[in-house]
Amino acid sequence: MKTISIVTPCFNEADNVEACRDAVAALFAPGAPLEGYAREHIFADNDSRDGTQDILRTLAANDPSTKVILNARNYGPFRSNFNALRAASGDAVVVFLPADLQDPAEMIPEFVKLWDSGVEVVAGARVNRQESLALRTCRAIFYRTVRSLSDIDIPLNVGEFQLLDRKVWEAVVSHDDHYPYIRGIIASVGFRRAIVPYTWAERRSGISKNNLSRLIDQALNGIFSFTNVPMRLCTFAGIAMAALCILYATVSVGLYIARPDLAPRGTMTLIVALFFLSGVQLAFMGILGEYVTSIHAQVRKRPLVVERERINMDGAIMAENPAHVLHHKLGAEGA
Repeated sequence: MKTISIVTPCFNEADNVEACRDAVAALFAPGAPLEGYAREHIFADNDSRDGTQDILRTLAANDPSTKVILNARNYGPFRSNFNALRAASGDAVVVFLPADLQDPAEMIPEFVKLWDSGVEVVAGARVNRQESLALRTCRAIFYRTVRSLSDIDIPLNVGEFQLLDRKVWEAVVSHDDHYPYIRGIIASVGFRRAIVPYTWAERRSGISKNNLSRLIDQALNGIFSFTNVPMRLCTFAGIAMAALCILYATVSVGLYIARPDLAPRGTMTLIVALFFLSGVQLAFMGILGEYVTSIHAQVRKRPLVVERERINMDGAIMAENPAHVLHHKLGAEGA
């Protein structure tokens, strides 16, 4: 019997985790589309404080197919999601199913059907979004910006709601990244891909934990993770501005010699030029700083996630995952 793994990261989702588990379990029930498959549903909790952990413990106690990873603190959605993804054991893995079910669980049988036909990556595309026009516009700009700047083909409107064949999963989790941009990693490994459009539903209960600063941080991570175009643009812009400055100086000297009355002069010209060039330099330093900060975080080799506890999991660890090693070490010391 083939196993389908589903990964659900969560933080303060007490109103949603049980409904999410039930929605997935219903797909595998007798007479349901996935009746002939085994289920593995992994919840990765980012140190929730609203009772989510207690609910997950109860769900896991009553359902061996529900597995839980409790993080020692909130590591953000991408790190927690990727760490839980490493723990998946299924023949196919749904990379991300949100606890609020904005990405609908009902799409999973269609994903599995395409996977059974030989497709190795089945990606859901959020072609319709039940959200405000402002958010839809910002997301559209982000998707197109990342795709146009990236060195790889990252499909428009495709997030982490994707199903991966086991061999694709192995290629994805082999990446050692301090801040994994998961959809970019999946796109970078290749394999045969099918894109399935769907409607991204409005959140029905609870409050989204992705505020503006988190969304900006995720957007910048997506841009800087898979392209060096921003640094190239800085180089070209610097060359262009240097050329314009030389041209301006040449014209100014020529006018001063030929027509002194037309030559630009005075402190205002110097002030405008100084502030403009200083602003450009600071912007370029900021872009360079993003890359340096990313390199600094990567070379320090900190654990992706420190786990407090695992429930309903066999305890097997991947040697290349330092977070798992640390988790077991802490557990042994506590014993």
